[in-house]
Amino acid sequence: MSNKVTMQQIADHLGVSKFVVSKALSGKGGVSEATQERVIQAAAQLGYFSQKNAYVKSMKLEQLPKVPAANKQSVLVLMPNIRFQTKESLYWGRILDGISSRLEEEGCGMVIVSEQSVDHFLHFLNPNGILGLIGVGEISTPLLLEVHRIGLPMVLVDHEDMLIPTDTVFTNNYESMYRLTKHLIGKGHKRLCFVGNINYSRSFKDRFLGFRSALEEQADYGLAFGHREENLLPVEGFEHEDFQEPVRQWAVKRLKSKTMPTALLCANDMIAIGAVHAMQELGLSVPGEVSVTGFDNIDDSYRMTPALTTVHVPKETLGKRAVERLLSRIASKQEPMEKLLVAGELLYRESTAGAQS
Repeated sequence: MSNKVTMQQIADHLGVSKFVVSKALSGKGGVSEATQERVIQAAAQLGYFSQKNAYVKSMKLEQLPKVPAANKQSVLVLMPNIRFQTKESLYWGRILDGISSRLEEEGCGMVIVSEQSVDHFLHFLNPNGILGLIGVGEISTPLLLEVHRIGLPMVLVDHEDMLIPTDTVFTNNYESMYRLTKHLIGKGHKRLCFVGNINYSRSFKDRFLGFRSALEEQADYGLAFGHREENLLPVEGFEHEDFQEPVRQWAVKRLKSKTMPTALLCANDMIAIGAVHAMQELGLSVPGEVSVTGFDNIDDSYRMTPALTTVHVPKETLGKRAVERLLSRIASKQEPMEKLLVAGELLYRESTAGAQS
């Protein structure tokens, strides 16, 4: 049996004092953000968070600030208001709908918190009323560390933190994008490009990996990882208008060099909508000259012209599965962590066609 990882070992590993490690892991401040991040990284690498009773001085729920709770059995839903992660979102809002409906079936309440500050977040915890936490979308490591330190049961939806062990729920992003890419290759496309910032989220990265794997299986492509810039256009933003101009400028350069792809596989529907508008602005026919695909199947994807080929993400189901996983975790706290993958459905619409010869 391996020995328990201690704060002193983490301190020795980093060349700092045990006091610094204790402060960094306590979440109470006293050290810089950079130092805290180094300590968290080292603790994760050494396996500190994976062992039982990781915190010597962990705060008990009874010690947390008490606030009134309308329902004695509620689940805290943490969705920091970043990256347009809001209830009104065509994507995140549907996940919340799934969480809400499943909790209602169980007779539980839901408290939505958009707080990003660790100190302020603690005031939302009521030891007499909170069953556990469901995190939706991107959440900072310090916040997740605080929840882990407290010992509150937690499930993350469409996000994972490699430093903090948690149950997670995702769509099968890799497999869905792999199949979509294979479909376009089968329709004769040999010049394909993934559009999206792969560092934006774990989902985006998995979608790119599925895309790349499908390409690398084609012997005539010669697409080594070192040449991926030919097949990757990193763009950033939130609304489709944010993506239209960067894609248009990129396409102008590719058209001049006669290296314009015949298919653009976008990391989500918002990017794809912007890409379609960019192609149309340049006078390129979609899908006649360039096929474009999205991911998520938001409402706008089938309302646009041409209707967007995409992957349907069962957003409400993601929320429901998160609730079910949380309730299972509460009932059996010693079970191994699980990563649940919900299958996406490929929807072939008018924005894709066979490649021109």
